[in-house]
Amino acid sequence: MPQVIESFDDAPGMSHEELVSSERAFEGQLIKVRVDKVRLPSGHEGVRELVEHPGSVVIVPVTSDGKVLFIRQYRYATGDYLLELPAGLIDEGEDPLTSAKRELLEETSHEAGSMREICTTYISPGYTEEVTTIFLAENCTPVEYEDDQDEPIQMLYIPLEEIPKILTAGSETVGDAQTMLGMLWLVRLGMTQDAAVQGA
Repeated sequence: MPQVIESFDDAPGMSHEELVSSERAFEGQLIKVRVDKVRLPSGHEGVRELVEHPGSVVIVPVTSDGKVLFIRQYRYATGDYLLELPAGLIDEGEDPLTSAKRELLEETSHEAGSMREICTTYISPGYTEEVTTIFLAENCTPVEYEDDQDEPIQMLYIPLEEIPKILTAGSETVGDAQTMLGMLWLVRLGMTQDAAVQGA
């Protein structure tokens, strides 16, 4: 049975895997795969296959008239179109905020009046070290920007007060975990409730 702890912050340390050796198994344009041999708490050895990733950003864009800006695009890995929040990789030499501003512009032709970080999260810590930083972009307005012809994107504006409906159990509107997390933050910050009150 797992050890019961009183709180996360005061939890005692535990035995864990320790690195024995490491080798590069794959190196692509986007990701690298590393295979680590580790020593387990029992003393036995195991293998950890890790995807190295430069990190990414997700932007929750809210327009000046209280709508959330979503994008719809084809995702090759899923073989389907997904409704998502704007997102992208952190380019070499960029900090997350710079990447977020760039991705918002590239994917939506919008700029934000203000932008602030709301959380950072590991996407799937079981196999990748990728960290995503999520930003809230407020008072977004359209600007002139040339679209990328190789990345066709459709945009959809959804009023803030409708976000909780999308998060209802059984809804299939959004299937992307990062987008769900961004919408949950809108609810957590009270922005969807404020919009509903203003519209009443």
